[in-house]
Amino acid sequence: MMNHIAFYQFCLAVRRKGVLALCLAVCVIGLAVSASAQPGHIITFDVPGAGAGAGQGTTPTGINFTGAVLGGYIDAANVSHGFVRALDGKLTTFDVPDAGTEAYQGTVPMGMNAAGAVTGYYCDVNWNCPGFLRAPDGRITTFDAPGDSGGYTGGSNINAVGTISGCYYDANGTEHVFLRSPKGTFTTFDAPGAGPNGTFTPSFYGLNEQGAITGYYSDANGGLHGYMRTADGRLALFDVPGAGTSSGQGTEPLSLNSLGVIAGIYKDSNDVKHGFVRTPDGKITTFDAPRAGTGPYQGTVVISNNLEGEITGWSIDENNVSHGYVRTADGRFTRFDVAGAGTDPDVGEGTFPYGNNFFGAVTGAYVDANQVNHGFVRLPTP
Repeated sequence: MMNHIAFYQFCLAVRRKGVLALCLAVCVIGLAVSASAQPGHIITFDVPGAGAGAGQGTTPTGINFTGAVLGGYIDAANVSHGFVRALDGKLTTFDVPDAGTEAYQGTVPMGMNAAGAVTGYYCDVNWNCPGFLRAPDGRITTFDAPGDSGGYTGGSNINAVGTISGCYYDANGTEHVFLRSPKGTFTTFDAPGAGPNGTFTPSFYGLNEQGAITGYYSDANGGLHGYMRTADGRLALFDVPGAGTSSGQGTEPLSLNSLGVIAGIYKDSNDVKHGFVRTPDGKITTFDAPRAGTGPYQGTVVISNNLEGEITGWSIDENNVSHGYVRTADGRFTRFDVAGAGTDPDVGEGTFPYGNNFFGAVTGAYVDANQVNHGFVRLPTP
């Protein structure tokens, strides 16, 4: 029998050759079954140089089509750095040349495409935080969005053609969304009805291959509402039924796949979190992970949805401990915890998946009993 990595590589090779029927039969169905019925194979890792103090360590951001993991690590001096981990475990670390080296400065990666191009932001010695693009060969280009007078432009997502989406702040501290073309030209936009806090797009999974983008905006009262913007600029606004309307409550889309399906969170009037999926025709399905807590700030957190309709994220139980899950397209859940994850209810310990890819591989972080972050990859069982 193939081991987990060999199985993944086989599926990837078949997919690249374009034998779609075989890939779907052998890989997708097999991986969907394993995600729903098998425990999966979990690999844990730490980037050399990552700190071992509370709040330090290794935190993946997402996983791309090839199984490469993007993330950041915080060293013992609380400086941030970027890394890419290949499927075979090879780690490459990087810093933007102008990134500062004081505590809480450094390089923060946020999005990566299938070719390995990376975007994010960095903070320099003067606490200005421009965006960056790191090409697959390691060349780095930095940029600021037009209208950035608040000292922050963050690249959040990058798709296969090299379009980057992200956010920037103006002089009043209001957040706006931008799209940067592969040629370096910018388009900026705000959702109608956005208040002083502005419009936001999530990292890694907020932009699809067709150039559509999702996210949320905050109204004048601080309530959150979802949007989807197509590549040609058409904007659809929506709210999940049952979402609260007070400050910090509402609808938060966090992932948009290439079929136009959006997944995310809504927070109800009691500040409990729930998951939702929205199809391209606007149909919304809501759900809660098994054993998710029902108290304020407990519940179900959704991070990403792949092309097979599998969703990953975490649930916060009644003791305020977080557990990872995978939800299949037909609504079946597998809950999992990484060995070594802490269980202290007061300090945010547990297992935190931050994304999945086409083949059902999941990446994320677990926080141990000393509040140190460590990376993991969960590969489907062959």
